[in-house]
Amino acid sequence: IILLDEYDVPLNHAYLHGYYVEMVELIRNIFSAALKTNTALQQGILTGCLRIAKESIFTGMNNFSVYGITEEISASQFGFTPNDVHEILSYYDILPYENEVKNWYDGYLFGKQEMYNPWSIIHYVKKATQTSDQTPVSFWANTSGNDIIMRYIQQGNRQMKKEFDMLVNKGSIVKKIMPELTYREMDNIDNIYSFLLFTGYLKIGKQIDRNVYELEIPNEEVREVYINQFEVAFKEYTNIRKDMLIQCLQEGKAIEVNNILNDILERSISYYDNKESFYHGLLLGLLSEYEVISNEEAGTGRLDIAIRPRNIRDNVVIIECKHAKDEDDLMDACAEAIQQIEEKGYMKKKAYQIYRGVIGYGISFYKKQCYVTKCN
Repeated sequence: IILLDEYDVPLNHAYLHGYYVEMVELIRNIFSAALKTNTALQQGILTGCLRIAKESIFTGMNNFSVYGITEEISASQFGFTPNDVHEILSYYDILPYENEVKNWYDGYLFGKQEMYNPWSIIHYVKKATQTSDQTPVSFWANTSGNDIIMRYIQQGNRQMKKEFDMLVNKGSIVKKIMPELTYREMDNIDNIYSFLLFTGYLKIGKQIDRNVYELEIPNEEVREVYINQFEVAFKEYTNIRKDMLIQCLQEGKAIEVNNILNDILERSISYYDNKESFYHGLLLGLLSEYEVISNEEAGTGRLDIAIRPRNIRDNVVIIECKHAKDEDDLMDACAEAIQQIEEKGYMKKKAYQIYRGVIGYGISFYKKQCYVTKCN
């Protein structure tokens, strides 16, 4: 009897790192000897994220019985059922946390069976019984399998980013799922959501039509994976653009500043939308390598952000931020910021006079948009 768990993990790594053809040949030879021409074989069982029918490593082996996550016959074999989890939590005297555990690790639908992630349940029980902390956490957060999410976030088109944004905010999308795929087809944008479903990063909400499903993020654990990967990609991109942003601010190029900030905001996720602290923190993060002062007294008030240049031959930059009520309010909110800079005399602070000059900006924000105006 031969048991092969996660047979396709080597194929995934090989595909991501450029030696897929060689890995296919290696695994084909191993599997042929073990599962095809092995006269001592009574039974073989393979598990993996992708169905085995199309992959060329199984050439000539046509006597498989394949059980996928959409089929009812094998639905309860892929994890722990709600009853299983209830019994486990009860046995270890952590039943009061059942609702929290459900929010974090439940959510999968195999066939018509609701299922929990067994890996996470086992690790949660271990944590809850061996420490004083019973708070659920993401046990997927640091796994190498999350590379697939990072890849799609970084390389996906604008529509895909919007759909990911919708998913992170607990929405759903409707997609056709291809039941049989190989890793060669991973780059086809039409297949991305099939891979995410088969690898556990999405779940089936309900079936719409034949092979057409409403898809959602399964639970808080997986949602945290998406958010973490968005944050990594967002930080990497802002690091690329921030030097150009500073240069344009100091040169008084308001249109260029507007374009850069809008581009950066578009790559954020709506998880943060309309939190004023996010916009203020975003600007402080972008400007962190410079001498940035926040909420400094100037004139007759306190300005939001002041950037003092390293060289007195450069300009001081003053920024006043406003949060618009809606998209149509962006220009008015920006005008209010400019008026505040001028009326409170922020640009006339004595300490700024040793520099080449002072440039003031009003910046208004609404969701993933901003409007930038420079003081006259």
